[in-house]
Amino acid sequence: MLRYCPVTHQAIPSDFVLKKINRKDVVLDLGCGYGRVIPHLAKKAKYVHGIDTSIQSLLLAKEQLKNVQHHFLQHMNAVKLVYSANTMDMVLCLQNGISAFDGEKRTLIKEAVRVTKPGGTAIFSTYSEKFWVHRLKWFAIQSKAGLIGEIDKEKTVNGNIVCKDGFSASTVTPKNFLELTRWIRNIKVSVKEVDDSCLFFVIKKLK
Repeated sequence: MLRYCPVTHQAIPSDFVLKKINRKDVVLDLGCGYGRVIPHLAKKAKYVHGIDTSIQSLLLAKEQLKNVQHHFLQHMNAVKLVYSANTMDMVLCLQNGISAFDGEKRTLIKEAVRVTKPGGTAIFSTYSEKFWVHRLKWFAIQSKAGLIGEIDKEKTVNGNIVCKDGFSASTVTPKNFLELTRWIRNIKVSVKEVDDSCLFFVIKKLK
């Protein structure tokens, strides 16, 4: 999913993701936030599109990425993408991003597959149950930075994080994800667990 570097204070996407990116790829980062993974994606890809619904996060990303080339930031909802069908080589929704969409998960996946080129890949990630303590710490960092609301400690249990501003993030199991994608045609879905910390749901769009 993401690794956190204590020296640079940057979130680094897993090698599992980076190794799948080719130099000619155009990559879409759904829920890019403050641009935490874009510098690493831009080193591997031809071009990176980062979208988010938070203006505040995008303004911070613009400042942090001012020296990063080959990327574009845009205010956009991931469940209502303005991109044409079959335009992206890879679509990414990392750091448990899929769990922040509540009842719109199916639409999120549908949109990601729609804009992915035949032969391309869409990757969603979520946390393993074994990673709960580290995951909670990461959300606490974002809360302290003002990127999400104050965490409601009473309601934040059993893999579900709830903030007092209404934001919440659950955990998607492999069974959940396979059920969400069962109705989509011309795709191949696989699940990979990495380092006892995260699960990657990989959708290959067939040619």
